[in-house]
Amino acid sequence: MRKGLIRLVGAAMLSFSLAVIATAQIQPTTVAKVTTIQNPDGGAYTIVEYPVGKETIVTLNPVGMSGATGTATILRDPSGTTIKLNLTSLPPEVSSLNVYAVDPSGRPTLLGPVEVSNGVGTFVTTTPLSRFMLVASPEATMTTYDTHAKVIFRSTVPEGLAVIPVGEPVGERVAVAAAEPQDAVPMLGIPAFRAGKDTKFRINFTGVMSGSHANVFIEPRKDGPTKIRLRFHDMKEAPAGRVYVLWVVSPDNQFVKLGQVVSARGRNDAEIRSETSLDDFGLFVSMEDTNGQLISPVGPRVGIIEVIK
Repeated sequence: MRKGLIRLVGAAMLSFSLAVIATAQIQPTTVAKVTTIQNPDGGAYTIVEYPVGKETIVTLNPVGMSGATGTATILRDPSGTTIKLNLTSLPPEVSSLNVYAVDPSGRPTLLGPVEVSNGVGTFVTTTPLSRFMLVASPEATMTTYDTHAKVIFRSTVPEGLAVIPVGEPVGERVAVAAAEPQDAVPMLGIPAFRAGKDTKFRINFTGVMSGSHANVFIEPRKDGPTKIRLRFHDMKEAPAGRVYVLWVVSPDNQFVKLGQVVSARGRNDAEIRSETSLDDFGLFVSMEDTNGQLISPVGPRVGIIEVIK
């Protein structure tokens, strides 16, 4: 009797265990699929705002070109945004490209040309923009950017940065142009200059103007405005539709255009003569579009006049 009861209990327990196992085996498992949409437009626009004081490495994806690679090192500080571009493994038929920064309004700004040799191209420049994406294109003049634009490289979205929707108002373009050059361009201390005598400065240019040189002559006068003369030497040809503009900036961050130079093939020298009634000021050269009336700098700075002590 006792043995029969034990066998009966054991059989019941075994049946329960098998039922539990069977239930566990057939219990459906629900897996939540998480999809992160980083860029709802499919990657055609990858505009981000770059952080101040942090070097960001950005991958440049080739568009319709296999094997090519590209990276950009971007560092934003109070004086502007420095961009170092490196392209490799380009096909032999690509000898040059133009690099553009596309802002949240979708407007491209030409940063400069990249010369390609043996499949490699490097480029360094600065821009007052802080929110943009980068594209490299064979087009010399890109006035608008959309999904049909002819591009060879396009920047990706760096980890940790959010995409800025296209069409967002670009108050930044005015604000940056009105604020950052003041931070970047030091006052020259004109009251300490000798009146009636030229003081000579030399500019070494960056970006598109790398390799060019210029001398600046500043002559304060007791009975009138200060004379300013900028003399270019070995001037690099500006990209199509662009000019070099000389600006004066006041201590309270007001800009005045002193003159501009339209460079042309074979033209290495040029001169701008002007004057200002400001007691003290800073001077710098930017690259701007030829269309429109400029009242403040918008394009990248290519040269700044500084007193070297």
